[in-house]
Amino acid sequence: MATEAKYSIVREVGRGSYGVVYEAVVNQTRSKVAVKRMHCNVPENVELALQEFWALQSIQRQHENVIQLEECILQNGQAFQPISHRYRKSDNHLLLIETCLKGRRCMDPRSACFLWFVMEFCDGGNMNEYLLSRSPDAQLNNSFMQQLSSAVAFLHRNQIVHRDLKSDNILISHRRGSPIVKVADFGLSKVCQGKGNVNQHRFSSACGSNFYMAPEVWEGHYTAKADIFALGIIFWAMVERITFRDGDTEKELLGTYICQGKELIPLGEALLENPNMKLQIPLKSKRSMPDDLCKLLRDMLAFNPKERLDAFQLEVRIRQISYGKKRQRS
Repeated sequence: MATEAKYSIVREVGRGSYGVVYEAVVNQTRSKVAVKRMHCNVPENVELALQEFWALQSIQRQHENVIQLEECILQNGQAFQPISHRYRKSDNHLLLIETCLKGRRCMDPRSACFLWFVMEFCDGGNMNEYLLSRSPDAQLNNSFMQQLSSAVAFLHRNQIVHRDLKSDNILISHRRGSPIVKVADFGLSKVCQGKGNVNQHRFSSACGSNFYMAPEVWEGHYTAKADIFALGIIFWAMVERITFRDGDTEKELLGTYICQGKELIPLGEALLENPNMKLQIPLKSKRSMPDDLCKLLRDMLAFNPKERLDAFQLEVRIRQISYGKKRQRS
């Protein structure tokens, strides 16, 4: 990958519209890492790469359930230049790199200009594949819900709104025995400027994946609470194993929706058309979840963002639900 051959690519593990992810090894230690390559050949790709970079770079301390950035490398032609490392960084230098990327290099589509993100390696694949390959397990689901709630609260405390939470963007690590979830893929994220409550920041660019988008995202006026709606979709689908088949990839994905005839309508879009719609939770079996979890999901999926939980309220509430907890013998 570089002249010094610091890393060796092992295999490709994922490919999307904006980048390719590889499994690699650190040649000196032989430890595994994940390497994501984003082509900075057009302004749109540059913006996505920089959004991911600034989100991961802005986190001052590491959270167990958020993917860890080891370093970021700028490739320009055959030259590789490390531009950040988690132990040393200069914001002025990084801003200069950003200016160069936006202003000059991205205007020449022929130039081999890439950002390489070197991150911790997750050996369990993504959460979607992990759960669908196993039988339903209430205790595991409870653990994942607590971990994800903690991760999103951490991001929101650090003024980061993910904006593309879905089971494909959540990775699984087995390093410490029990499966640990890692929120990843920050290409659509936003780092809010200034301190204060992240829920006061307003966004207007509708983005994300349709089946996980809150009603207000479809309208183009939303806050960080859109992340909570996406988590609600994930939690509900995880508990009841509700899936749909993605039209582009033909993959079976965890996600909740509304059926209109043979057509599957994203829940956020359906709520936008009918704000008074009563959500049928649980959808499959009353025995699949207790009343307190049903209430929690309704509070996460409220049509009105003002009535929806924020990440900090969710972090507290998720610990209180009875779902997935071992019953004490009397």
